[in-house]
Amino acid sequence: MTAEAEHSGDAKSRRDTGDRHGGQSLEQNGEQAREQAGEQTREQSGERPGSGGAERRRAHPGRRALLGWGGAGLAVGAATAGGTAAALGYGSGAESVAADSAGAVPFHGEHQAGIATPVQDRLHFAAFDVVTDDRAALIDLLQKWTRAAARMTAGETVGTGAVGGPAQAPPDDTGEALGLKPSRLTLTFGVGPSPFENDKGEDRFGIKKKRPAALPDLPHFPGDALDEKRSGGDLCVQACADDPQVAVHAIRNLARIGFGKVSVRWSQLGFGKTSSTTPSAQTPRNLFGFKDGTRNISGDDTAALKRHVWAGKKDGAEWMAGGSYLVARRIRMNIEIWDRTPLAEQEMIIGRSKGEGAPAGRRHERDPVKLSAMPPASHVKLAHPESNDGIRILRRGYNFTDGTDGLGRLEAGLFFIAYQRDVRQSFIPLQLQLARKDIDLNEYIQHVGSAVFAVPPGVRDSGDWWARQLFS
Repeated sequence: MTAEAEHSGDAKSRRDTGDRHGGQSLEQNGEQAREQAGEQTREQSGERPGSGGAERRRAHPGRRALLGWGGAGLAVGAATAGGTAAALGYGSGAESVAADSAGAVPFHGEHQAGIATPVQDRLHFAAFDVVTDDRAALIDLLQKWTRAAARMTAGETVGTGAVGGPAQAPPDDTGEALGLKPSRLTLTFGVGPSPFENDKGEDRFGIKKKRPAALPDLPHFPGDALDEKRSGGDLCVQACADDPQVAVHAIRNLARIGFGKVSVRWSQLGFGKTSSTTPSAQTPRNLFGFKDGTRNISGDDTAALKRHVWAGKKDGAEWMAGGSYLVARRIRMNIEIWDRTPLAEQEMIIGRSKGEGAPAGRRHERDPVKLSAMPPASHVKLAHPESNDGIRILRRGYNFTDGTDGLGRLEAGLFFIAYQRDVRQSFIPLQLQLARKDIDLNEYIQHVGSAVFAVPPGVRDSGDWWARQLFS
């Protein structure tokens, strides 16, 4: 996890079946009541169906001995907090769009927002399991999700809003974002490997033949200690915003809309972005205290994005053209051990100075990396593109803290997110390199969650919806 993390690079905690089915009946009854009452209200007011009456949101003991588990060589370098960004190489210029925390990010476009978009301060990431085998029901959900996402990212409430609707039916919006500004909310949607073919070999939705080769099941990397309850997922939504309540509101409402069709498998809150797509911005720091993301791919470097991030029409899955592939890794940091490590050793492990963020042998953060001057086993050197056949990925990771464990140790680390054109040619070889060789850093980190998703191209207009090309 380093400032240069060069490129860095949960099982089914499904709800009880009985609860799900019982809740589904209540949800269906509530939805029917809401629709009936809503139609009466709209007819009386002259409002067209589906238009919504949304309220506007104001718009030095030995390291191995201390670790306890013997430094089980946790593969992580790539996924480490900074470790990956530097290898990415920064873009061609400063981001031209000002980061106005009160503003709204356009939802419609060639690519989904939340990838090359300037990174927001907060994250709520959720993975879902699809609990229906009905293709039409899934398509209907994706259409509803898309409409709700377009409204929420514009600073509007879902459907007819949180108040003012039929008193005898649950409101369309949960209401906790009333009065809040859009906060640059972006909602980025992805499809995991399992909807194409589940672990029983079933093609539930008739899309098996459309699975991209660039969306493989991730292998088990050396040192992985994955918790199935924090891994995998049929679908995902990445909500990023400058206000955490806006991000949580978005995921909460999508989960509510999906009740009976999807269930939340796992989710993760994040803060303090650990990478940036805006080179002119101050480089953020990870929880090891090092600058992270110095050389991440810039959001305005169109050439680098086209080459390394966006899927092309000739890549083998036409429906993915303009999309990307997302790898998420939950990386726990052994904070207490790191905090007792001498500064000189920390800097040697990372390959950058802790204060300025300069690469070893250099004076300033953005000075070019000179691999010959780097400590041989430093994270920056091992994750650098020149050490990995030119591999680059776009990172959008976040710090996380989830309280403490049973021994009083801080449950904290990096929620690593990377976008790339082909997982087989980017994250997998990069992580294998770091898992096998980034031995010193791996003593302080452990990969405990993992998932991979295909992120379709952007929603073009109000008649389009998430993954429409996949189901066409």
